[in-house]
Amino acid sequence: MKIAIFPGDGIGPEVTAQALRVLETLSLPGLTLFEGDVGAAAYRRHGHPLPEETLEMARAADAILFGAVGDFACDDLPRALRPEQAILGLRSELGLFANLRPAAGFPGLEHLSSLKPEVARSIDLLVVRELNGDVYFGDKGERMSAGGREGWDAMSYNEAEVRRIAHTAFRAAMGRGKRLTSVDKANVLETSRIWRETVIAVSGEYPEVELEHMYVDNAAMQLVKSPGQFDTVVTGNLFGDILSDQASACVGSIGLLASASLGERQTDYGTFGLYEPIHGSAPDIAGQGKANPVAAVLSLAMLLRHSLGREEDAARIERAVEAILADRVFGGDLGGTASTEDIGDAIVRKMVTTS
Repeated sequence: MKIAIFPGDGIGPEVTAQALRVLETLSLPGLTLFEGDVGAAAYRRHGHPLPEETLEMARAADAILFGAVGDFACDDLPRALRPEQAILGLRSELGLFANLRPAAGFPGLEHLSSLKPEVARSIDLLVVRELNGDVYFGDKGERMSAGGREGWDAMSYNEAEVRRIAHTAFRAAMGRGKRLTSVDKANVLETSRIWRETVIAVSGEYPEVELEHMYVDNAAMQLVKSPGQFDTVVTGNLFGDILSDQASACVGSIGLLASASLGERQTDYGTFGLYEPIHGSAPDIAGQGKANPVAAVLSLAMLLRHSLGREEDAARIERAVEAILADRVFGGDLGGTASTEDIGDAIVRKMVTTS
């Protein structure tokens, strides 16, 4: 079993270090770890946010544990050299087209949400976001217009791209509540019209799953008004980016939520994927020991489940996280005083004492 570790920038190395402590506690046989540079750290050392050696390392691995990328000091670099191109490049080069972002509240933490406690308590959903298309990867540019400089970005999806992510979402829904909400803007976007028609066609292969369609503006409203109505949500890259972050805010903190980016490649152990906390690099608190590593640790649990086929170990980590949160081991984002290392210590102790 080979895991590539890409800590990245800002708080990425700090939270990744705690996830690696948790991994070490499991003492998995035959495990090999290797570390590579991504983001601003890679640009400074290699002149590019995704060096070829890092990409080769990723291709040779069974899974990737990713920290975060982003650095305000790099904002003026050409787009191709900005830190964020590392994660976009990995998704594209490795064919990681399906992003799974679960959002569920933890008992006793309802007060962290801006929603009413009874509403926050109802959140238990999975956003399946397409990662390789839409405006993020479409043609883009700048041109002159009568009003001055004009930026443009092309949004597009073809049927094959939509079918692929739709199958992923329907399979995910089959393992949950067998309800799937497809989010689009088919009333005004041709891209969304093709999206909706293709999702409907795929739904015929999953008669057990109840499919509904929702415009993205309504979906954003419903996530705040009545999030408990959602089970599995599938949508495109742009809408998925926005809605999954909104769902995490409804839960109460992006420091608690993990994500998986999966492709079609199968290894000897499971589905190849990249796993990362949904929070950013937070350079304003980097090096201060304030970062919450829970999302990184839960990303490791997803890695073990999906890419290494180790469900029992994944569940063991998740139980330990639930236990330390129940014990109110909180970092600053949750209104507590525990440091990054304190939280890592607590998770490891729970794993050892309850194993």
